Amino acid sequence: MDLIKVAEEAFATGKEFPKFKSGDTVTIAYRIKEGNKERVQQYRGVVIKIAGHGTKKRFTVRKMSDNIGVERIFPIESPFIDSITVNKVGKVRRAKLYYLRNLTGKKARIKEKRVVSNKA
Repeated sequence: MDLIKVAEEAFATGKEFPKFKSGDTVTIAYRIKEGNKERVQQYRGVVIKIAGHGTKKRFTVRKMSDNIGVERIFPIESPFIDSITVNKVGKVRRAKLYYLRNLTGKKARIKEKRVVSNKA
């Protein structure tokens, strides 16, 4: 049992990412290795699911690429994630947004939660 915890700590990146939830639009800077070269790819989409807890937490991001829905699962403790940026905070009523798979066009949009600023 101790060996498992040692292995988990070795792979833990220790990076701090912003809090986000289902319905938020995020941009993930993901490092990709192609041969001996390495580049950072920006993956922007809507978080449709967050599963697991602790170091095993993972989230699914859905984006539209040439009218085709592409979903990708990212482990939160992945060493290949450079940064996560929250672009929009979505206003949704459920944790798993699988219904977005069946929607197209304007129906697939998520309302944005307005942030109240106290600049009186």
